[in-house]
Amino acid sequence: MQKKFFLKTFGCQQNVADSERIESFYRSRGFSRAETLEEADVLILNTCVIRDKAEEKVYGMIKSLRTRLGKKFPHIVVTGCLVGAAARVPGGKMMKRLTTRLPDVEFLPLEEVGFEYTPKRALGKTASIIISNGCNNYCAFCIVPFSRGKERSRAFADIVSEARQVVSDGYKEIVLLGQNVNSYGADFLQEKLREGESYELPNGKKVKPIMVKHLSRHRIPTLFPYLLKAVAEIPGLKKVTFISSNPWDFSDELIDVMAKYENIDRGLHLPVQSGSNEVLKRMNRWYTREEYLDLIDRIRTKIPNITFTTDIIVGFPGETREQFEESIDIVKRVGFVKTFIAWYSPRPGTSATKGLEDDLPIEEKQRRFHELDRIAFKKRTL
Repeated sequence: MQKKFFLKTFGCQQNVADSERIESFYRSRGFSRAETLEEADVLILNTCVIRDKAEEKVYGMIKSLRTRLGKKFPHIVVTGCLVGAAARVPGGKMMKRLTTRLPDVEFLPLEEVGFEYTPKRALGKTASIIISNGCNNYCAFCIVPFSRGKERSRAFADIVSEARQVVSDGYKEIVLLGQNVNSYGADFLQEKLREGESYELPNGKKVKPIMVKHLSRHRIPTLFPYLLKAVAEIPGLKKVTFISSNPWDFSDELIDVMAKYENIDRGLHLPVQSGSNEVLKRMNRWYTREEYLDLIDRIRTKIPNITFTTDIIVGFPGETREQFEESIDIVKRVGFVKTFIAWYSPRPGTSATKGLEDDLPIEEKQRRFHELDRIAFKKRTL
């Protein structure tokens, strides 16, 4: 009798895209998908750890299901960011907590799934395509460099080929996904820079890697503008969206590509995280509020009908009332159509947990959350 799996996904859009590959991974091993948990032989949990609450949801769900299902409880496989973070966070404390709280489960690293499995996509008009995995920025609050590892870009030609295939399959919209999409291909260019060579695109165009000094840091212009252009030019594609972007390496070349191709989404998610330069520096975000606002102005000049959404963290260690008000100010200045707000919660392994004191009471974090949320809602409804 064919075994069945039930797949539950927590977290972001990239986790959902990962689950599409996980499903193909299990189908290739002879499993079929169960319509209900009760008929499943295997329960697969694709997890998120971006906030403490996300991790606790996994433990809570398993505890609740054990009580409800009793002896009929299926074999559990835990995969995704929780497994990645447990393996990479230094000191082993996170792995010990995971194995202690879930002593009888199987752990599946996402690396074992790979990209050779064609995603089992849901029927509809939109297809998600992962272009890179991991992140090298090490923002002080963020666990992603541990949960997903260093940034690794997929091959340019493979992404374009997959995009052409999904359009051929009938999908009209594509979402390009990565922890930081606009740094796509920086790893390829860095390798060529060391070798003193140019990177050749599938169309034969050569890109010369260069190192650009910005304040106290260096950065390499990326391949993302070329990739976005190649995808936008696919015949029959009505819309292409990309998530998520770090303002640090959002280039003028990328703005020009967006302006040229009308099928590139005019809704842009551009996380600012804080409106205070002092807080941004403690967060290890590599731009200032002035640079962020200048970027917004440059984009609006080239693309007048653009709209913006953003992420903001309140209550980051050391955030004063005045610094919080600078976040309020940037929300008012930009006029985001949606502001995703979170209050700071320490995540294991991050630099904020090592060198910064989590000095704001939870009640004050929640108060700032609700205050900013009211202002953001009022601003977008004017």
